[in-house]
Amino acid sequence: MNDPSRQPVTLAVFTKNRVNPAYDAARLATDRIAAAAGARTVHYVPGTPDHVAEQKALVTEALAARPDAVLFNPTDDVAMEEDVARISAAGLPVAVFINRMNVPVLTFVGSDDVGVGETIARALFQGLGGTGKVVALDGTPGARTARDRTEGLMRALAESPGIELVGSRIGYLQEAPARKAMKGLLEAHPQIDGVWTANDVMAFGALSALQEAGRTATVVGINGLPAAIEHIERGAMLASVDFSAFNIAAIATQAVLRHLAGQPVPSEIMVPAELIDRSNCHRWKVPFAQRPIPNWADFVQ
Repeated sequence: MNDPSRQPVTLAVFTKNRVNPAYDAARLATDRIAAAAGARTVHYVPGTPDHVAEQKALVTEALAARPDAVLFNPTDDVAMEEDVARISAAGLPVAVFINRMNVPVLTFVGSDDVGVGETIARALFQGLGGTGKVVALDGTPGARTARDRTEGLMRALAESPGIELVGSRIGYLQEAPARKAMKGLLEAHPQIDGVWTANDVMAFGALSALQEAGRTATVVGINGLPAAIEHIERGAMLASVDFSAFNIAAIATQAVLRHLAGQPVPSEIMVPAELIDRSNCHRWKVPFAQRPIPNWADFVQ
């Protein structure tokens, strides 16, 4: 008989969808880290973006396959609590990443989303000279990242008396819904000076809607996606924030592999998120496949 200890470690990786390039980057990071460690990944992604019931079914499928550890990005941080609890009850270590959950797990890896939302809002308000009418494209209500980023926006607004938030709509963290939401905002508001969006792909949708309407506004996003860097470089977008799904997923993967090897792992790991604008965007002009793997010691002291 084969010695089970000689079988490669299998990591079950759950992400929300295949329409946001940030999750493509996250999956790439898990694959690269696992391959370097001689492990393998199995990806579980809902066919319908962000679909809770589909992700629940995928949890059942993964449990039947008995992986060694689980990397989990929830479609809804509250609705998926019972499912993550099922995984933990099965004796599998779980690293939740990007969207924080209120359920006991091995570790959470992410960034300060309130701070991220506030940082990009302040960049937008400064770009407008401290005055103007702005709109917001919020993310999916079931995403903790989206709710926290909107809280950051509200904090910045409270300290910016010259800025007026004239409207907000949900763009579901996807380009097509964001384009539709932005079209509605443009129809409702004859003056829009700035657009705050909870991620880059919604910023792309806002830009498309602005172009279709023959209007202009200052647009910001979050994620630091390659297309956003191109938009920033040529002036179509003002700024983004390096909320790096690539780095976050890489550190989360290292965390579960360290745990399986008997090494300590902190219960929370926060990855810094830097403002990206025309002054520094050249640093992000590297495809994810060519980016260096983040060093564990740079994030965990």
